[in-house]
Amino acid sequence: MILELPDTTTAKVAKELVNLREEGGAVALGRVLTLLISTTLGEEEEAIAAANEASREHPMRVIVLSVIEPEHSISNRLDAEVRVGGDAGASEVIVLRAYGQVGSDEQGLVTGLLLPDTPVVAWWPGAAPEKVSESPLGKIAQCRITDAASQADPIEALSDLSKTYAPGDADFAWTRLTLWRTQLAAVLDQPPYEPITEAHVTSTPDFPSAKMLAAWLQLQLGVPVSCDLTHTGLSWGGIHGVRLVRSSGDIELTRIEPSVARLKQPNQPTHDLAMPRRSLRDCLAEELRRLDPDEVYGRVVTEGLPQIIVHAS
Repeated sequence: MILELPDTTTAKVAKELVNLREEGGAVALGRVLTLLISTTLGEEEEAIAAANEASREHPMRVIVLSVIEPEHSISNRLDAEVRVGGDAGASEVIVLRAYGQVGSDEQGLVTGLLLPDTPVVAWWPGAAPEKVSESPLGKIAQCRITDAASQADPIEALSDLSKTYAPGDADFAWTRLTLWRTQLAAVLDQPPYEPITEAHVTSTPDFPSAKMLAAWLQLQLGVPVSCDLTHTGLSWGGIHGVRLVRSSGDIELTRIEPSVARLKQPNQPTHDLAMPRRSLRDCLAEELRRLDPDEVYGRVVTEGLPQIIVHAS
């Protein structure tokens, strides 16, 4: 069910939520967190769909805030939608569209709608503030999620992350690497246990996760790592492969299809591994599983990324 509340206030929205719970039996006590989504007009639905899917694992209240610039034809007004039931997955979705000066106090718009005594997570699916931890929504959130891949210059966005990182920050450029990191770690846990002397990461242009992977490898292995973002032979974007060099022969993990990677090792048969590309829902659900600061990510961003030189087209 979607309830439209044009030209309203947050107090009226909060009252309507209470009425819906009393009439329909929806219980807010089952929600484990509040997710704040800061997006732009017309870009809300993809983020809401991902949040609805993730809510089946993490029941939550979702508050979507779109602040429309003053030059828009509508000024100084707050429109809202409340979505429950089949239109909200296992969550309650509140969509706020703030026009003009009404949107100047983002924190004030959402504070009265936060679930009491639960963590707050802020997510910017698109453009993010320069320093999210000091933004109005970031100040009230325990975890702040951005996506370097959605910025105007994804690789430059990584440099910004390394300069502005604060504990609790997270980025989907890192979350998309979980399957790659898991598989590479598993390979190195097998004989012959020889040291890696160098590593190489190849990717399609402007894919920030490749540089993040190179930074992680350099920190973990303590060897030179190259990052080549000039690969154009794929019909899909993303990381093409990783090559780890050691004396007995190279280890190569290469994506051959969008959902399949091929592992080649000396003196062992070639293996094709299921390694699907991660969806927005997968990344969001993973970040919501742990709301404490990710220390490994923090080290990669602050220590590893500045050391990586990218070869770009």
